[in-house]
Amino acid sequence: MNILEVQDVTKQYSGHTAVDDVTFSVPKGCVFGLLGPNGAGKTSLIRIITGITEADKGTVVLDGGKLDGRDPLQIGYMPEERGLYKQMKVDELLIYLARLKGMSKADALKESNAWLGRLEISDWKKRKISELSKGMAQKIQFISTVMHKPKLLILDEPFSGLDPINANLIRDEIFQLKEQGTSIILSTHRMEQVEAFCDAIVMINKGKNVLEGTVSGIKERFKEHKYEIGFRNDIPDNLPSQGTVLEKRGNTLLFQANNEADANAFLGGIIRNGVEIRSFREVLPSVNEIFIMVAGAPVETENAA
Repeated sequence: MNILEVQDVTKQYSGHTAVDDVTFSVPKGCVFGLLGPNGAGKTSLIRIITGITEADKGTVVLDGGKLDGRDPLQIGYMPEERGLYKQMKVDELLIYLARLKGMSKADALKESNAWLGRLEISDWKKRKISELSKGMAQKIQFISTVMHKPKLLILDEPFSGLDPINANLIRDEIFQLKEQGTSIILSTHRMEQVEAFCDAIVMINKGKNVLEGTVSGIKERFKEHKYEIGFRNDIPDNLPSQGTVLEKRGNTLLFQANNEADANAFLGGIIRNGVEIRSFREVLPSVNEIFIMVAGAPVETENAA
């Protein structure tokens, strides 16, 4: 079952096609990566999914029904460009935003207090947003996005501005929300975050869908028959001819074969020569490497949150 289906969606602005006949589906209960270089059309797609703008062509289906005016209440969206009312106090702001999402005042108060405690920011609930650090404001933005318990959660660069400790807090909450059945779309330029979080992805480039599937399936599709062998002792001098040596690091060898049969022959030749093998594994391309292959542009990287 899918929580979201985007079907043949197109959007133009002043003659420029921002989204060009895009189709993809987001399975329920997964973390789904929405990827693409800057200007690819991701933000335009998100604005259509959240009902901020309408598609010129195509259909968006949320949880089995065509998107309508009531559906934004079932979606939580944290944009990359944060927007909080700086002169409001933290608790007042959270209750106000929750009421806009259909929560009662009592429920909003209960949920906001619970989330402030979980993200270790309860002591700041009577402070104005303008008094908060960027990281604290980020946590408040996250709470305002999730506290009405949306079916679909859209997070655009959710770790921007967070130190490692607070990034870990948000990371744990994202995993917890997933375990509770929330479907999550993660839009990010950080491919190491895609590796850490996403079950499946879609990549948009120049408004078009250029890649879609599970992360494991896409890695398998782009594999280059690269393998790593760890030797118990030194790397032998005489290696079989079925592989090309790419790198030697201590007693570890990275090689590339033309196909799986050649890889097996390479390994078999080493074993027949009586050399003791400590480890053997296939090296699949990273999401970052695949991104560059498909989009033709490098992306930013940092330590995973």
